Amino acid sequence: MLSRPVLVSIGSIAACSILAVLAASSGRAAKPADDPALERTRKTTHMLDDLYKTTVVLITEHYVNKDSDLGAGPAAIALFDAMKKKGWHEVRLLDATGNPNEDNNSPKDEFEKEAIKQMKRGKAWHEQVIERDGQRYLRAATPVPVVMKKCTMCHEHYKDVKSGEAIGALSYTLKIE
Repeated sequence: MLSRPVLVSIGSIAACSILAVLAASSGRAAKPADDPALERTRKTTHMLDDLYKTTVVLITEHYVNKDSDLGAGPAAIALFDAMKKKGWHEVRLLDATGNPNEDNNSPKDEFEKEAIKQMKRGKAWHEQVIERDGQRYLRAATPVPVVMKKCTMCHEHYKDVKSGEAIGALSYTLKIE
C-alpha cells in the first residue's frame, strides 16, 4: 500500500485521526504493466476519493454544529452531481446499513451490491472494467467508515457502529483514457 499525505493542522486531533483512518482504508489494486491508461485512471480515482472524503471530514468538523446546518453528505452529493453534469466522472454515495437516509443511496446494480458486500468484509477497494458505447470505464468503490461522533448528529442509527466500520461506499465510474 502506498503512503498518503496527512493534513496536520485542520483544527483538531480528532480530525487528524479521521484522516488517518481514511488513508488506512484506501487500498490499491495491482498494477498491470500492460495497461498504463487503466493505472492512470485508478490513480485519478484514488485522488478523487481522498479529495471527497477529506472534504466531507472538513465540512463536518468545521461547519456542521447543529441539526439545521447543511450536512456534509448532502453537500457531497451536490458536488458529485455537479461533476457528473460537467462530464468529468460519476460518483455515488452508497448505503451499506440497509437504512439509507435517501432511497437513491441504495446500491442499484450488481457492481454496487457486490461492492457493498466487499466493503462490509473489510475490503478497501473493489473494481471492475466495463465497456459502454465502445469506451472503457473503470468502476471502483471504496468504503465510507464512521470516523467521528459528530456523524451521529444527522445519522442517529450510526451510534452503535464501531469506529472505522463501513456504513457505506463511494462508487466511481471514470472513463479510461
